[in-house]
Amino acid sequence: MTDQDNTEINVTHLARLGRLAIPSSSHASTAQELQNIIAMIDAMQSVDTDGIEPLSHPLDSEQLLRADVVSETDSREAFQNNAPKTEDGYYLVPRVVD
Repeated sequence: MTDQDNTEINVTHLARLGRLAIPSSSHASTAQELQNIIAMIDAMQSVDTDGIEPLSHPLDSEQLLRADVVSETDSREAFQNNAPKTEDGYYLVPRVVD
């Protein structure tokens, strides 16, 4: 078995695991792209990160949120005045499931 056959088997196996439809004609290019990704990961892992504190986010910023204050008044009665049927603050609707 040659190295090319082994690559094709691996791409076929990975495609099956990932539930991907990779045509046979694309196996060589897909294998090369996967090799490039693995090489990039290897290069990233070779960087010395001793003494560097992990980040939760690359930017030192805080999320700006609006104040949690009531901005509307309770208008339930006004809305329910337009409803065909209500009872005790609830909308009454026809039963749809027997």
